[in-house]
Amino acid sequence: MLTYLLIPLLILAVLALLLGLFVVLGRFRGGRYLRPLLRVPLIGPALKRASQAALERSNPELASAVRKLERANAGRDPQRAQQALSTLSAAERRAYLAAAEQEDVLPEPANRAQRRQMGKARRKRSR
Repeated sequence: MLTYLLIPLLILAVLALLLGLFVVLGRFRGGRYLRPLLRVPLIGPALKRASQAALERSNPELASAVRKLERANAGRDPQRAQQALSTLSAAERRAYLAAAEQEDVLPEPANRAQRRQMGKARRKRSR
């Protein structure tokens, strides 16, 4: 009889522990240790959908830019990243560059002309 009462409490405790673990891993060092969990087949897609939904609510322009860049597979090739950045609207580009500047994840420019263009954009934004 007592075990029937303990089983739901045990399940709730385990779920609360997992939720707390995700929160701690997400906060500690900017989520560095939570990222490998995104590769787990059951957890990864659910976390990705949740983070995309949160990004949609907080910054829709940035969410749209991230979707377009993921579609173009811009994370792998710097030239593709530059091509994908050129397809973004002005608001999306501003939101992406502000977020990238904050996290310091701007793609490396492929040549001198692109470095100059990025420098001009930075100076223009700072005015």
